[in-house]
Amino acid sequence: MALSDAKYKFLFVNVGAEGGAWDGRTWQKCNLARVITSNRAGLLQDRNLPNDDEPIPFHIVADDPFALNPWLMKPYSHQSQDPTKRIFSYRLSRARRVVENSFGLLQMRRRVFGTTMQHDVQVCKKITMWACVMHNLALQRYPLGGTDVD
Repeated sequence: MALSDAKYKFLFVNVGAEGGAWDGRTWQKCNLARVITSNRAGLLQDRNLPNDDEPIPFHIVADDPFALNPWLMKPYSHQSQDPTKRIFSYRLSRARRVVENSFGLLQMRRRVFGTTMQHDVQVCKKITMWACVMHNLALQRYPLGGTDVD
């Protein structure tokens, strides 16, 4: 499980959950959930958009299994057929793709993630964390074009 910003940089990575584990349960057990719910994350301070005086709150964009919170946006349930809700959910899913693209870039740069790792679980965790740190450093040193979001 990971949290990334609009520039594909990993802000938080939780490595080691079972592959088939439900995302909602993994979220409940991770440190980031505790830090955010106790308001100690430092990620969610409101900011003004460019040329605007009114602060806008930050939100985490998540999948449907996550519990709805004031700081978390998730799509409407599939049972909702209202066109405006379908459009909102579609646009939110496009925003959610950023974290998926972060993993895609990670896999592209580190080919070890294109196959099954034949290592001990603890070694795999360390390799994954190392790769995420190197991914962030590479993005800092060689930023991707067209992602100038501040």
